[in-house]
Amino acid sequence: MKAVTRFFHEPQGLLYHGLALAYGVGGYVLGWLGLFHDNPWVNAGATLLLGHAMTISAYMIHECGHNTVFRSNRANARLGRFLNWICGTSYGTFEDIRYKHFRHHMDNDDAVWFLPDEFLSRRPRLVQWIRFFEWFYIPAHDLIMHFITVFTAFIIPQRRDQMLRNIGVLLVRGGLFLVVLWYEPKAAVLYLVAYLLMMHVLRFKDGVQHDYDGNPTLFAEDPPSRFGGRATEQAHTFSNPECLRYDWPNWLTLCFGFHNAHHHRPTVPWYRLPAYHRERFGTDPENVIPFGVQLKMYHRYRVQRVTHSGGELDDLPTPWEAEYLERARAGKIYGGNAVSFLNSF
Repeated sequence: MKAVTRFFHEPQGLLYHGLALAYGVGGYVLGWLGLFHDNPWVNAGATLLLGHAMTISAYMIHECGHNTVFRSNRANARLGRFLNWICGTSYGTFEDIRYKHFRHHMDNDDAVWFLPDEFLSRRPRLVQWIRFFEWFYIPAHDLIMHFITVFTAFIIPQRRDQMLRNIGVLLVRGGLFLVVLWYEPKAAVLYLVAYLLMMHVLRFKDGVQHDYDGNPTLFAEDPPSRFGGRATEQAHTFSNPECLRYDWPNWLTLCFGFHNAHHHRPTVPWYRLPAYHRERFGTDPENVIPFGVQLKMYHRYRVQRVTHSGGELDDLPTPWEAEYLERARAGKIYGGNAVSFLNSF
């Protein structure tokens, strides 16, 4: 057994990471097979399984980015590249995702190339359409981000050197999807539904974990800090676990909700984050955003969240730090869209 566990960041990673990967990859395969079944109940279950398997794979990409799976950085990168194909983000590179997320931690900021709010402020007609689709729980806001991901080398000047890769992945993934669409249109449509479910989960968890918006410094060298760097990191970071009393409900998102613990020590693997949160921040529920409250906000402000306007919170001042946590706990923030860590720009 030691001959195997020595390759992992921690010996227990063989069990926990192994189970997560088995579920993510196995669920992806079984989910796809279930989409072709004749029984509509099997189709429904397979769609949910596929969506959640891709979600777990996405959070494992996050683990790979922090090198918490294997001892070798190269092994983590190889696994991250493989999982990128499962999550539909292989048009760019795993290193692009890892670098942007690394900057997020080091800068205590959301270093980006693309500012969705600025983009939408110049396109009121597009905003109307996005609001329309978001009312029906179609994450149109995030689909804009995915469009940029799909055509990353065509849109982002700094990624022009990835053009051949981008075209190759487009041909492979696009070709396979067209084959499925021609052979079994139902399976193609249900795959899209599963993918939208993954988008919902990722943006739900990410949407309230920080009180700042994007800062267009991704490709800048040594940009100035907006908030004092890592010294004030915890003040701008917030946790939204599924459950504080029990660990297992948080496994549904690989404990990503324990965000203060993650930012305090990013090399702690997902399965130890609940215990690390208790060690560093205690068990007081006043320190986290309740899951039920966030669900209500996610539903209630799904349209207003597109532009952070048009609702009952417009007249309130922008909350920061402790006030942000207080308002979030009371269900009085719009939250964010288009903020998934899978976005590499």
